[in-house]
Amino acid sequence: MEWILEPLGASFVQRAVLAGSLVAVVCAVVGSWVVVRGMAFLGDAMSHGLLPGIAIASLLGGNLLLGAALSAAATAAGVSAITRNRRVSQDTAIGLLFVVMLSLGVIIVSASGSFAVDLTGTLFGDVLAVGMEDVVLLAAVGCLVLGVAVLFHRALAAATFHPQKAASLGLRPSLAHAVLLGMVTVAVAASFQVVGTLLVFGLLIAPPAAALVWARSITAVMALGAVIGVFSVVAGLWISWYASTAAGATIALVAALSYFASALCHSAIRGTKQRPGALTAAAVVPAPLPEKETRAPHHYA
Repeated sequence: MEWILEPLGASFVQRAVLAGSLVAVVCAVVGSWVVVRGMAFLGDAMSHGLLPGIAIASLLGGNLLLGAALSAAATAAGVSAITRNRRVSQDTAIGLLFVVMLSLGVIIVSASGSFAVDLTGTLFGDVLAVGMEDVVLLAAVGCLVLGVAVLFHRALAAATFHPQKAASLGLRPSLAHAVLLGMVTVAVAASFQVVGTLLVFGLLIAPPAAALVWARSITAVMALGAVIGVFSVVAGLWISWYASTAAGATIALVAALSYFASALCHSAIRGTKQRPGALTAAAVVPAPLPEKETRAPHHYA
């Protein structure tokens, strides 16, 4: 037991657990809608699109979180503007903005030698360096996101599953979509300090996807996804403590592996229920019909 609890004796690990758990909850709530609505590629583009804003904020001595939020918002606005042209699909627009924002970030970083030292922490995060002020900020962001998610839950659900009915009921699907983009922006901007811009996508997608295998409602996906996300944070920090690996990357890896473990367990349970005993192939494959019954009539041949 001491071996298991030893990492929690360090104050910086305790802060990392708190910050990571808050990020996991926020990402689970927002990521559930992202997964259900099939917006994973957009979440990936926005998480990578943080880099230009972070680089500019660092060069100007501004707030990195604000720079990240503005950069992610610019990515979302750019996608919405490009998709107004009906000849351009949403995937194409997301791909274009993905390349533009990531390229701008790399160009800005390469042009500034002073920022190059902090590039690794920006891309991959430094959860062990999180302070209490960061924890308080993440708690405030979490309360904001949860409040918005509760307020717009009905509109988001209607816009996701019955967009035409949502419009007829006056729920404004376009507004719900804009609100979701705003929540994704806030989630990825608040999470990059913990797991980095390249790895925030793991916490945003993997835990909700793992929960979706078992849950049958959006609220259940959010709740189970939050549990899986928090577990990924704790397990990732514990593994990185003894394996001396990067904490943020380990957390993201555990989160991604949770989906595969969840899918395998679900498949195994379904297989056991469908095959309670040892059945032979003859027991599940019906015998072929007589040849005269399988032949097509002459006028259909």
